[in-house]
Order: sequence, then structure tokens, then C-alpha cells
Amino acid sequence: MAGEIILVVDDNPHNLKLARVLLLSEGYDVHTAVDAEDALLVLERVEPALILMDLQLPGMDGLALTRQLKATPRHRDTIIVALTAYAMKGDEERALEAGCDGYITKPIDTRALPATLERHLAARRRT
Repeated sequence: MAGEIILVVDDNPHNLKLARVLLLSEGYDVHTAVDAEDALLVLERVEPALILMDLQLPGMDGLALTRQLKATPRHRDTIIVALTAYAMKGDEERALEAGCDGYITKPIDTRALPATLERHLAARRRT
């Protein structure tokens, strides 16, 4: 739904820009962060409906940040979709165990990403 807030957390500037431009063109209110610390600062002022979370972040990784967020009442129901370039056997299971609601591999499929995120958001709206 247009106007919903999405936070994209990715330390790769090219992926961050691509996701931002793609989601803005779909009508989302997009915020970005380059690492976990930056994401926590953004989350102090916005409450996203969905977080697109890179798993390989400098410092605190995306799995640890997801666990931290899902442990708080404010973010427990926030949709978090893992995004990773390092898709190894067991990674999707680890992401889901950490609290991620979905899993997407890089490189970003510009046609599939908006539809995938919209499916997650639509499911949330129905609950």
C-alpha cells in the first residue's frame, strides 16, 4: 500500500540505492540505514511496517539486530525480511529462527522485490 514505511538496512551503497529507488517508485516511504547502529537511530523516529535487513552488516550483524528488535514490544510485529548475498545451506533457517519473516537473496531481483514485500505487507494487513 502506498505510503507504508519501509526501512532498508544494507552496508552496500549500491544495494541501498537500488532498493530505495525501486521502493520509492512503488510509493513507499523509504528510510535507509548502513548498519545496526544507524538502524536503531532511525527506529527512534520512525516505525516501519517492514524492514529489509541485510544479514552481513559490519559490527552487529542483521541476525543479532533482528533478535534484538523482535524481543521488544514496539518491534515484535514489525515484518523483517532478510536480504543476503551469502546464501548458504541453512542460512534461511537461521534467519527465520532469528525472527525474520522472509528471506531474499542478492542480487536484488528488481521485478520480484516489490511483489514479495507487498505479499508480506498484505498478510500483515489481514491480521
